[in-house]
Amino acid sequence: MRLLAVSFFSFFSRRAVSYQLIAFSLLLSGCGIYSFNGTNIDPAVRTISIGTIQNSSPQGPAFLTQRFTEDLKDYFQRNTNLKLVPRDGDLQFDGNIVAYDFSPASIQKVNGVDQAGSNRLTIQVKIRFTNTKDDKQSFEQVFQNFDDYPGTRNIATINSDPSAVRTTTNKIITDIFNKSVANW
Repeated sequence: MRLLAVSFFSFFSRRAVSYQLIAFSLLLSGCGIYSFNGTNIDPAVRTISIGTIQNSSPQGPAFLTQRFTEDLKDYFQRNTNLKLVPRDGDLQFDGNIVAYDFSPASIQKVNGVDQAGSNRLTIQVKIRFTNTKDDKQSFEQVFQNFDDYPGTRNIATINSDPSAVRTTTNKIITDIFNKSVANW
């Protein structure tokens, strides 16, 4: 009899946990705007268009326009279920790179002469985001980030190294994503 009671309780407690999990997942999916990748996208939003992000700064490597635009597209495609369309998406991005600057990040004395201990690459990107389904979420904002490099590293080598520049642009792309669809 005791074995029967334990089996009965075990069966129903497992079933209760199953029902709780089902109810929880229905609750989340019933809201329709939450996903496990951190986005907060209305279910009516199905498409995204990302215009070419032009480099309007007087500096910067030749590959910057194409690389930034493609990395932005890739990031949204990896992290959302939105369909990328050439134009007139439910979510629309366009903008330009407004600053690409190197400056000394730390000064140190070497043999009595001030020299840069490190150089800072700062990139600023102005983004216009339009949410055609909810204009209150639309914005225009400058996103900025930077990385420091040893003072001994030649600035020209950093400019010609797509992976070095990409570390900075990836931070900006994450900020754009968070502001537009994660609402962080």
